[in-house]
Amino acid sequence: MNTLLLSPADIRTGGWDLTVDAAGNIALATGGYAIAQDVASACRTFLGEVWYNTTLGVPYFQNILGQLPALSFFKAKLAAVAFSVPGVAAIAIFLTGPDTATRSVGGQIQITAADGTLLLLNTQTLGDLWYISGVNSLY
Repeated sequence: MNTLLLSPADIRTGGWDLTVDAAGNIALATGGYAIAQDVASACRTFLGEVWYNTTLGVPYFQNILGQLPALSFFKAKLAAVAFSVPGVAAIAIFLTGPDTATRSVGGQIQITAADGTLLLLNTQTLGDLWYISGVNSLY
C-alpha cells in the first residue's frame, strides 16, 4: 500500500509535510516505509483530531498529557493505533522515562510488517511534543 511521503519530523524546523519527487510530483512512500510512516502518523494523532472519525487517535489530552499514566497504558494505546494500520503484523514498544525533570518520554516502536520486514520508529521528546524522529528498515 502506498501513502503520501512526508518530510522527516523535526520539532525545531517542522517537517512532516508533503514532499515532491525529482519530477516535481507529490512523492509517494511505498513498501515498509509507507507502513512505518502510517504507524508514525497514527501515533501522532490525538483522539478526536480526525473530524471524519473522532474515534481515531491516542487519548493524549484525555489520559496522557498532564497526567501520570502507567507506561503500560501509554504502550497499549500506541499499540492499538499501530495495529489499525494495514500491513502491521506485530508491534513491540520500548519506552524510556518518564524523565520527571523534563516531563518527557522517549523510546522506540518496532514494527513487523506482514512480509516479515522489521521497521523501527525512533521517538524523541523535545519541548512538549512526543514525536517520531526517524524510520529505519532492517532486513
